[in-house]
Amino acid sequence: MKKPPESRKISVRRTHPALKISPAAVRKLFHTLEHVPGPHAPAGELSIALMTGPEIVELHGRFLNDPTPTDVITFDGDDSGDFGGEICVSVDQALAQCGRYGTDFATELTLYLVHGWLHLAGFDDHAPADIAAMRAAEARSLDWLRARGAIPDFSMKAS
Repeated sequence: MKKPPESRKISVRRTHPALKISPAAVRKLFHTLEHVPGPHAPAGELSIALMTGPEIVELHGRFLNDPTPTDVITFDGDDSGDFGGEICVSVDQALAQCGRYGTDFATELTLYLVHGWLHLAGFDDHAPADIAAMRAAEARSLDWLRARGAIPDFSMKAS
């Protein structure tokens, strides 16, 4: 698959009120991912939604008939090449899981964005072999981002 240009439009929507982000840093993250060796998300605009737990539960129920908490939901783009897809991530899930897995919040949330990117690139995570391939691609991508200083400085506002 041909790599899309770095001029790809990436819209970033933050609906989680406590998340501190720089939309430019999120765009840099995805532009850097476009250079990771291997499959890439299809060409076209990407939409990134950084959501609350209740919002993603509602989305999960409406589109996947499963009203339970989840970390990432990815919607494929269109066949025209104008829209590459949408990645919806739960900020609350990342916050809860970073302590469980011993990662910092910024890395955990970046992992969710990478996971969505990989879904758009054709990775799946249902069968054991597919899960192993997804985890390996996630690790390669996170290493690539770390080496380039492209993990966004995600943090939460003090309440």
